[in-house]
Amino acid sequence: MTTRTDARKRNVNYADADEESTPFIHVEASGPMEICEDDKKLRHVRKEERFHWDIWLTLTLQNWIFDFGRPIAALFVPLSMTPLNKPSIGDYFHMAYNVITPFCILKLLERSPRKVSPTLVYLSIITFVMGASIHLVGDSIDHRLVHLGYQLHLSVRDNPIMQQLKPEGLIDSFELLYSYDEEIGHLMWYIPFFISLFLYFCGCFRDVNDSSAKKGGILWWILTLFSAVYYWYLVTEGQISSVYLLTYVAMVFWMLREKVAGHALDINGRFLLYSFTAALILTVLWVAWLWNDAVLRKKYPGLLYVPEPWSYYTLYWKG
Repeated sequence: MTTRTDARKRNVNYADADEESTPFIHVEASGPMEICEDDKKLRHVRKEERFHWDIWLTLTLQNWIFDFGRPIAALFVPLSMTPLNKPSIGDYFHMAYNVITPFCILKLLERSPRKVSPTLVYLSIITFVMGASIHLVGDSIDHRLVHLGYQLHLSVRDNPIMQQLKPEGLIDSFELLYSYDEEIGHLMWYIPFFISLFLYFCGCFRDVNDSSAKKGGILWWILTLFSAVYYWYLVTEGQISSVYLLTYVAMVFWMLREKVAGHALDINGRFLLYSFTAALILTVLWVAWLWNDAVLRKKYPGLLYVPEPWSYYTLYWKG
């Protein structure tokens, strides 16, 4: 009897010792579904919604001045100020654009509520700068040729000044230059540009019942309109309608996906989507207006017929 009693005591003592030596951890009961829901909510927790006026205004102004205004400066500033063997005012505008735009995109992605892969951001910005720099060289020579009688609404080989070149092999070199300017340069420039905007757009969502949601005022709508007109110019002059359409479709698809999940666009996301939508409408109206133009049809064959504004200028306005 004594042995059994001692054994029981020893067992109790061991149990007590184990309870005392084991640290007590309190775990609240929650299933895996609850954890998943909390994780989703955490990903959409955000500070008070605000419009990034500093970035969007800087980006829109410099787009209008340094990109849209670049060919205007290159063509209309007197040659006495910028000789043909020197960089034009438009070239300096392009250099400024190549620095300011990637900087604005980087700052924009830094403020994205959704974390973006740094590797993808770096690759996009590096490719953007490389493509825009290639375009700078080709576009500079292109606008210099306009002063000598080059007609933008004609192909390289059909231009009268090109047909006078000797030896004829020089025309091949100018066609290569045109390819770097209008095709390779544009694609390397605009594809990473739109990828960056789409990556930012993917994070521009809030809970549909979020009370901090903001509405755009009159200045916001004016900036949206100016941004839309610039994107119209980008699509038409840059000949990137396919890239633009793919980006727009991806944005709409992502918006519908988030809507099903109970999220709505914030004010920055609406700014991007409304700008893209208005630019698409302007592009459709532009194409419809010039649909039956035989001369422009010859230069822009194929399924997607989107004439360039500067080709229209040299065809109908330039004396």
